[in-house]
Amino acid sequence: MNTDRLRSLLDNVRAGRLAIDDALEQLRHLPFESLGSATIDHHRELRCGFPEVIFCQGKTTRQVAEIFDKLVAAGGNVLATRVHGKHARKICERHEAAEYHKAARCITYRQQAAKSSRGTIAIVSAGTSDEPVAEEARITAEIMDQRTETYYDVGVAGLHRLLAHTSNLQKASVVIVVAGMEGALPSVIGGLVGVPVIAVPTSVGYGASFGGLAPLLTMLNSCASGVCVVNIDNGFGAGYLAALINRLSGRDEGRGE
Repeated sequence: MNTDRLRSLLDNVRAGRLAIDDALEQLRHLPFESLGSATIDHHRELRCGFPEVIFCQGKTTRQVAEIFDKLVAAGGNVLATRVHGKHARKICERHEAAEYHKAARCITYRQQAAKSSRGTIAIVSAGTSDEPVAEEARITAEIMDQRTETYYDVGVAGLHRLLAHTSNLQKASVVIVVAGMEGALPSVIGGLVGVPVIAVPTSVGYGASFGGLAPLLTMLNSCASGVCVVNIDNGFGAGYLAALINRLSGRDEGRGE
């Protein structure tokens, strides 16, 4: 349930096009619906601007499918993350319009018309091995109606690759930087741009990277201003945060016109 759908429902009741009992039936599961193993927050979009997202890791195929069905029925856009093959097959069998993004391990289902954002989110990965996390960030931002640009495999081992894109990065409203190994790339970009930089450490690296702990600590200790850090491999969190920042940027630009 989102603001536009709720407004349309109330308008239909006021105009006599919808009976009160029928409207009550549509509102019956607002703000939440219990499925036994899950309690779906149908009020999330009204409060936060986007429906509840399904984190599929650790859930059975049946649980994921049931939750996905309910979110589709609610009428909003649907995003599922950390999807494995069995989840994807089941959901795509039940919903032909569902789109499986294998590299990102995500499924999206768009029901609301896309509204292109004013600003752009730049998504940068240090290496090709970091791309799955970067793609999770991209898919998340795009289902939240954000324009994105990607710059992959431009890490500090070949800094000239990054510097070739400096002017484009400086035009972005927010930059997501995904890096494993030593995790130095966000600090470099933080010194080149005047917008928020969201650093995402990945678990990519050899033994002493400790599954992403080494780049996480590097990013937390960045000397570049304007760098914030999300959890290891959390492309979703970075994409969601970037979308919220970009929305605020768009509102500010609108007020200035």
